[in-house]
Amino acid sequence: MAKANEAIAIRPKRGRLTLLSRRIYNALLYHSQRQGVDEPVYKLALSELIGDARFNSNNTELLKSHLRDMQATTIEWSTSGTGLKRWVSSQLLGTVTIEEQGRGRPCTITWRYPEEIRERLVKPLQYTRVLLEISGQMRSYPAAVLYEIGARYLSSPSRLSMREDVLWWAAVLTGRSDITEVDYRFLKRDVISKALAEIDALCEDFSLELIEHKRGRRIEEIQFRVQPKVQQRMGAADDPSRNVFDLELVGKLIALGLKQDEAQDLYATTDEGQLRSTLEHVEQRLRSQTLPALKSSAAYFKDALKKGYAGMKGAGEPAAAAPALLSPAQGRAGASLGTEDRMHRIRELWENDRMQKAKALYLEMPEAMQAEMRSRFEAERLAEIAAPIARAWRRDGPASRIAGTTFHRWLAQITWPEDPSDRVLLDFALAQGVAGM
Repeated sequence: MAKANEAIAIRPKRGRLTLLSRRIYNALLYHSQRQGVDEPVYKLALSELIGDARFNSNNTELLKSHLRDMQATTIEWSTSGTGLKRWVSSQLLGTVTIEEQGRGRPCTITWRYPEEIRERLVKPLQYTRVLLEISGQMRSYPAAVLYEIGARYLSSPSRLSMREDVLWWAAVLTGRSDITEVDYRFLKRDVISKALAEIDALCEDFSLELIEHKRGRRIEEIQFRVQPKVQQRMGAADDPSRNVFDLELVGKLIALGLKQDEAQDLYATTDEGQLRSTLEHVEQRLRSQTLPALKSSAAYFKDALKKGYAGMKGAGEPAAAAPALLSPAQGRAGASLGTEDRMHRIRELWENDRMQKAKALYLEMPEAMQAEMRSRFEAERLAEIAAPIARAWRRDGPASRIAGTTFHRWLAQITWPEDPSDRVLLDFALAQGVAGM
């Protein structure tokens, strides 16, 4: 996709952009360019847009909400030529139509761009070659923006991005139009540093270095230097294990009571496996017929996610919500369901404890044995794990947060391959002080 430089660092003047809306916009722009600048209206099968925007759900209501956001977002676009300066304030996206044509026929989407900027979007004079596949791997909005900026300036002689004030960057990197003042310390900690780490982990072509410009002791302007990486391997974008924006998982978080922006931000900054295991735990808790109803499923989920596993003594879980042994009067069916739920949770705790023990065991091994374990892991598991985790392993080995967890879990499995009996799990629960045991 050839993306106009002016459309990369978009600073919205009204409304807000999200990671998913940016992906949708990139996918629409890609197909617009393939169909040509002479087309006033563009058309595509909705399923193809869903695939290119990299989310795995047919939830058209959420898709529509993001399209509305783009229509409600206004941008300012300045261009200059020989003696001419032009300023345009425009919608990001024009009219959009989704047509459901009946059973057996594909659902289609049509869209327009505002006429004032359509040609520059669809047939740009200056552009950056943005790979839809790689851009789609970014898990957060700031990282997606910085990736496109890095791709733009990778071929520049200086490899230096635009130099702008902190407030400008805050709006561009968050997609927000309502920012009026910025504490740079928090912008750097919560937005920039996380985005740079994400690009370093997921982008094989380059990394970015933050450059700060001070006036006195105050940092007032920043820019980025693009640092090319040695090409690691071809065809990474076609890896079937590449990251996908799981809209179905985000939808489940929203169903728990989280706000849409909060659910998407949580998805972008949290290990997906951890999100899934915590969500499964909460869903089991909600299905329980023997425990009091939760006052807030969203609050319970966030607390369980923060603490790793719910149900441990001292974990801050309200006593009324902790698992409790059933009384005989509650019946056999209820007892069976409650026991099944508890045993599943205890197994999760047991597996986590075993992984921590494997980590400690590895640290106690002689260096030669550690090297042997690493080589065996690479031979047995490396080809099966997701590409970003594999790259993190090649770079940092067991010290990597994301790859280290995969390695230590594998080490636990080969060290203690036997499946625990119910008696072993119950003894573990009593020893650890799991509530209700």
